[in-house]
Amino acid sequence: MTKLNLPEYPYRIRTNKDGKHEIHDPVRKKFVRLTPEEWVRQNFLNFLVSRHNYPASLIHVEASLTYNRLSKRSDIVVYGNHGKPLLAVECKAPSVEITQLVFDQLAMYNFTLKVSYLVLTNGIQHYICQMEPAKGRYTFLEEFPDYNELHEQFQE
Repeated sequence: MTKLNLPEYPYRIRTNKDGKHEIHDPVRKKFVRLTPEEWVRQNFLNFLVSRHNYPASLIHVEASLTYNRLSKRSDIVVYGNHGKPLLAVECKAPSVEITQLVFDQLAMYNFTLKVSYLVLTNGIQHYICQMEPAKGRYTFLEEFPDYNELHEQFQE
């Protein structure tokens, strides 16, 4: 698989009876087809859990949501201990350029999710922005927040 701009982690990869490669997803607790996008998602999940202390138990992968009566799936949604979503991640294959169209897709999901942080990644480039709905804007961040920093903001 493509070398990504993320720390390397050990993975459980196998070949199924149809000759397709699968990777074990520790959040969903099952093997899933190993596509370029899934490779990015699994690396980013490990980045969240191992590097930034996001509890795996509060992460949902391919969370279902409805927007304008359409069923959609958000790649990764992180919840707080209070049960409200805090952060949404849209993963793309390394070959997919992160464009305004990709950002718009994630922003559309946020009409339903109402998270405070949006992340876009293709495994090579990563963007995180903090939403400020009261001010009608968002701010791109230089550093990726640890879970405790993110969660503390919503304790009041």
